[in-house]
Amino acid sequence: MQLQPTIIGISEGIHYLVGATDENDDFFALPSLLKVEVCSSFSDAKQFLKGHDIKEAKFLLQTSFDEMCGLPPSPPAVQIINF
Repeated sequence: MQLQPTIIGISEGIHYLVGATDENDDFFALPSLLKVEVCSSFSDAKQFLKGHDIKEAKFLLQTSFDEMCGLPPSPPAVQIINF
């Protein structure tokens, strides 16, 4: 199983989750850590990964607004970021 470093943000959320995703987009803690890291900003999340010698990550931005309106959930916005 190959894991890709990943930052998950929720629109209107107050934190970012830092971990890794597999080929099925299941989310896990990074292999070098025991738990998913919670960061208070996107900048902190990137800095956390840099501190672990990670130079590229997938950024997922999710929203729950569709579900709140009774619509099917929309897929997250996905971007590969380099730092």
